[in-house]
Amino acid sequence: MGNVLKNIEKISIKKFQDDLISWFKAEQRDLPWRKNQDPYKVWVSEIMLQQTRVDTVIPYFNRFVEWFPTIEDLAEANDDKVLKAWEGLGYYSRVRNLHSAVKEVSEKYNGEVPNTPKEISKLKGVGPYTAGAILSIAYGIPEPAVDGNVMRVLSRILSIWEDIAKPSTRKVFENAVRELISHDEPSEFNQALMELGALICTPTSPSCLLCPVRDHCQGFHEGVESELPVKSKKNTKRSVDLVAVILKDDQGKILIHKRPENGLLANLWEFPNIEIHQPTVMDRAQISDLFRESFNLNSKLEKGIGQIEHIFSHLIWNIRVYTGSIISPFQENNEWKWVSLDEMDEYAFPVSYHKIVKLYHEYN
Repeated sequence: MGNVLKNIEKISIKKFQDDLISWFKAEQRDLPWRKNQDPYKVWVSEIMLQQTRVDTVIPYFNRFVEWFPTIEDLAEANDDKVLKAWEGLGYYSRVRNLHSAVKEVSEKYNGEVPNTPKEISKLKGVGPYTAGAILSIAYGIPEPAVDGNVMRVLSRILSIWEDIAKPSTRKVFENAVRELISHDEPSEFNQALMELGALICTPTSPSCLLCPVRDHCQGFHEGVESELPVKSKKNTKRSVDLVAVILKDDQGKILIHKRPENGLLANLWEFPNIEIHQPTVMDRAQISDLFRESFNLNSKLEKGIGQIEHIFSHLIWNIRVYTGSIISPFQENNEWKWVSLDEMDEYAFPVSYHKIVKLYHEYN
């Protein structure tokens, strides 16, 4: 941190704050969560924006706060409806944690989002960034909110050569923000850093000539802005081969299955599927045997209708899709349902299974 403090001393903090905040007030995007400083809506928006683009989030945010306008509405909602509201955004642990934390706020804090770092950080799914964003934006408390945008911006402005892919590096940037943040306008300051990273100080080809704080940027003056931030590459994604089957009964209804309560895509619905470990190509009879062993499903696979790919942050699903029918009766329970195509709209499915439905419609 010593070198960072020395670099902070090279700039006029007050002038930096004024230039940054003035630009933000003039140029900020018109986003729905900026309409007011309701801590609940700030919280929802920040959870949605994790690992998701702003343009993607906007319609989801609007629908979510329409369905659940208040903390109490979300706390009282059933899990299936909450997952349905989130359907398609991905990283579903975010909304499960949000739902759990909102229930705690409703019960423990009388529906008021905590306004101290100690209390808010205890809520499920609220890490240092989310806590800082809510405290600064909703409550005007000068806490750092350090995300990838902020680390990129400050690595260039302060010529910080620490690897931002390392979790330990976040503390370096949090300490830097504590030195730089405006205590008069912490909300505007933190949002301005994020906005600058999104619009001007972009990952590649930053628009330095348009930057409101270019005069303060040591990376620009040293000519190394394109080399910063330092970020080591992640490990290669793991590839998984799956087979999914659209099974119909004699009334034309389709069998769907609810995923376990824990793990990837928890509590979402899907078509029956299995992972294929054998390197050789399997025929339909062999695949049917695997479904029987895994789920006690007596099925007959009829046609292969194609393959879809779905990419997660850490793995790739390659899913071969078949149609088929049930040979012997299969009873519904909490984990298995027979539904029509229209009724499927009532259940929350991951994006990969929407791709399968699209493939099915194209085939038929």
